[in-house]
Amino acid sequence: MTGGSSNEADEVAAQLFDMVRAGQADSLLSHVEAGVPVNLTDATGNSLLTLAAYHGHADIVQRLVDAGADVNRLNDRGQSPLAGAIFKGEELVVSVLIGAGADPDLGEPSARAIAAMFGRESLLT
Repeated sequence: MTGGSSNEADEVAAQLFDMVRAGQADSLLSHVEAGVPVNLTDATGNSLLTLAAYHGHADIVQRLVDAGADVNRLNDRGQSPLAGAIFKGEELVVSVLIGAGADPDLGEPSARAIAAMFGRESLLT
């Protein structure tokens, strides 16, 4: 592989992370269906699912879960997708993640701790 190919791969990955932040579900998922790893992470360990959850894109979260994304994958700071969704108050995203088996006690701080910190315990019930 040449240096150019690596740069191209980095550019494509950056575009995918931009797609997830922007909520471009169809474009993002077409890449996943074409073979992009569903648990792809950025330089700080944020997965596509983590970013979708944090940015409140419940449709992308559901579609990534359906494609096999790890709902309990922690980023490099020990944060879970569920913790990010609770921090942002994304009720629908929280519901999708809990329904997919996300662990509210995983990570540091855990989603449960964040819910308590911000008075959002109701999101976990």
